[in-house]
Amino acid sequence: LRKMLPCVFLYTGFDSDNSSGDFSEANHKVAEMLDLDPHQSSRTGEHNGEAEIQENGIKRHRTSLPAPMFSRSDFSVWSILKKCIGLELSKITMPIVFNEPLSFLQRITEYMEHIYLINKACSHTDPLERMQAVAAFAVSAVASQWERTGKPFNPLLGETYELTREDLGFRFISEQVSHHPPISAFYSEGLNKDFIFHGSIYPKLKFWGKSIEAEPRGTITLELLKHNEAYTWTNPTCCVHNVIIGKLWLEQYGTVEIVNHSTGDKCVLNFKPCGLFGKELHRVEGYIQDKNRRKLCVIYGKWTECLWCTDPTTYETYKKNEKRGGEQKKLKQSEDVIKSENDEADDMPEVQDTVQFIPGSKLLWRINCRPPNSSQMYNFTSFAVSLNELEKGMEAILAPTDCRLRPDIRNMENGNMDVASKEKERLEEKQRAARKERAKDEVEWQTRWFHQGTNPYTGTSDWLYSGGYFDRNFSDCPDIY
Repeated sequence: LRKMLPCVFLYTGFDSDNSSGDFSEANHKVAEMLDLDPHQSSRTGEHNGEAEIQENGIKRHRTSLPAPMFSRSDFSVWSILKKCIGLELSKITMPIVFNEPLSFLQRITEYMEHIYLINKACSHTDPLERMQAVAAFAVSAVASQWERTGKPFNPLLGETYELTREDLGFRFISEQVSHHPPISAFYSEGLNKDFIFHGSIYPKLKFWGKSIEAEPRGTITLELLKHNEAYTWTNPTCCVHNVIIGKLWLEQYGTVEIVNHSTGDKCVLNFKPCGLFGKELHRVEGYIQDKNRRKLCVIYGKWTECLWCTDPTTYETYKKNEKRGGEQKKLKQSEDVIKSENDEADDMPEVQDTVQFIPGSKLLWRINCRPPNSSQMYNFTSFAVSLNELEKGMEAILAPTDCRLRPDIRNMENGNMDVASKEKERLEEKQRAARKERAKDEVEWQTRWFHQGTNPYTGTSDWLYSGGYFDRNFSDCPDIY
């Protein structure tokens, strides 16, 4: 079998710390089963883990990983998953061969790859246009999963990740606030104090024999401070098919409701299940309605490609003609047409789209092209490639719990698979020992940067940022590595 546990683990990288002998033994065997040239580990990317400085003073982030992706062709998925049918996968320890060299906390940060959509929402004076931009941002957040076939590392309890991107205008902090159940909390803010983006993610993952399904839990909140608006939503359900035999394919399905709690407007997005012959694969359709349930516009596209919007009348007319066998027009717009329909088109790469274009539609979002060597880098986007970058001098200012300092992830990224596997097992054992010691002393775990509370807009339980991280007082951080 030539597969690995797939990209459904965007929602959770969570292994159990209740590892059994079988899975622990598998970790030891990983290095022997990998087809790695020993000289490959010493090869690095252009920037050798450090960012270059452009002539204008703006930092350039690395464009490749230090070592290429390893071969997984000799590892049997079934030998692991046959014992997991019907179980909650967060309670199963997986060998490192299933991983990609990122923590789940870093993968959450990939929400920020399309931050220009938040900036666009902030700049609009029309609430309908703001909702359109927010809807596009919500869809773009799951786009990084496309063709990602590795699972991120399970964050250790107390693990953190911070990212400040002055060039993109935001800073971001996340923390693993619970291990059982696995919960990750995050908080981001605009450097210009124009938005706050926060939430907590608690996924439920199950293996059903031929597929793996991730049911999303947790609320995502975006606050546009200039407009005094708050939007909330949850992610769609993600399912990966043919994990044992056949060609892997991924679908997102379910209804996502984005609510503007200030105006009462709502965007309802239907991530369609594949259907017969794959006709509906990756399709997203929905609409924006006002507080009186009057449809203001229709949104359509694919979460793997692009998103468009048009007025309801035009959409209904097109659908009627389509049913009558009218000729459909494929989405092959020239750059001139795109520029006339979207001011952001200059920042969008040329992509071969398959979405059926409805004349008069406005382009809301288009997926970023991946770097040419992406397939050798776990199908990372350019944004993802930079997430584990450890620049010179950064180690001295990071919290000691930051993902970049994890030895198992760092060694995997550098191609040292045997060391990475041993470090992963050591960290999990250290976490188990610490939990037993707390239980013995009847001491409860105390989160450092987030606290459990109530989402002020939905009234549901949520993890809220306590503040203070960027004051950089890390003296009381736990020793987790």
